Amino acid sequence: MSAHTVDSILPEIATARKSNFFFSILFLPPPKREAIETIYAFCRYTDDIVDEEVDVGVKYRRLRVWTAELQRALRGASRYAVLNRLVSVIQRFNIPVHHFHDLLQGMEMDLVKNRYRTFDELYEYCYRAASTVGLICAEVFGYHHERTKEYAVNLGIALQLTNILRDIKQDAKRGRIYLPQEDLSRFNYGEEDLLNSVYDNRFRALMKFECERAHEFYRKAKRSLAEEDKPLFCAARAMGNIYYLLLLRIERANYDVFSKRIRLASPVKFLVAMLLRLRNKLPKNFHRYIRTELPA
Repeated sequence: MSAHTVDSILPEIATARKSNFFFSILFLPPPKREAIETIYAFCRYTDDIVDEEVDVGVKYRRLRVWTAELQRALRGASRYAVLNRLVSVIQRFNIPVHHFHDLLQGMEMDLVKNRYRTFDELYEYCYRAASTVGLICAEVFGYHHERTKEYAVNLGIALQLTNILRDIKQDAKRGRIYLPQEDLSRFNYGEEDLLNSVYDNRFRALMKFECERAHEFYRKAKRSLAEEDKPLFCAARAMGNIYYLLLLRIERANYDVFSKRIRLASPVKFLVAMLLRLRNKLPKNFHRYIRTELPA
């Protein structure tokens, strides 16, 4: 993992034109957008280390090097320009560093844990892998009410659960099963069934249960976001709406995530972001004219 390789790849990742991330930050003010792009680049590359098609031991060593380089950047300077930019963002927006350590621990969990016995165990992973990112971004967005942090936490859980449900087949190919074993047992659907992409009434009942759990976290997120903070969280709300649409697509496909990967077309993502921006610019008494079934 050379500094040249990392720093040349990350800008391309951060500006990927088809990503959910790209459409969610379209309308951020430039300073905040640049900060979020740097944070996203760090998170994405950290995730890519874990998902590399190499030996687990190699992944673990690379993650340790990456973690050590972050510490070097925090102490003064790293050989990776992106980490030095990240520290500038941390200092500018006064972001608690422990969120980044929690995120790195979440990525490390993927190297040592590929099964989750209970939802409580899965919740811990989702918090570290996704809610931490929400809490980091919240400091960049700014907020007036402390309870808005609960929005970041709950939305992170909702997004990660949606990701898990969408990517069941792809994760299984990597030997990972995120659905709690207690849930598999509840619906008499075994690991072998999932690994073999068995699509039947048991699987549909299991997925209905898991989707409703994701819905509940979207609802919790919506309840947690103070009205005064909504304009500041346009980017997060756009991301939430995009992933919520993915969840609805999974349900409308009758939970068949084995036949094809559920996606949203780029124009749909753009429309979601545009509608949210329009709602934020209109007086509140006009909001009833732009109705959606989305949680934001």
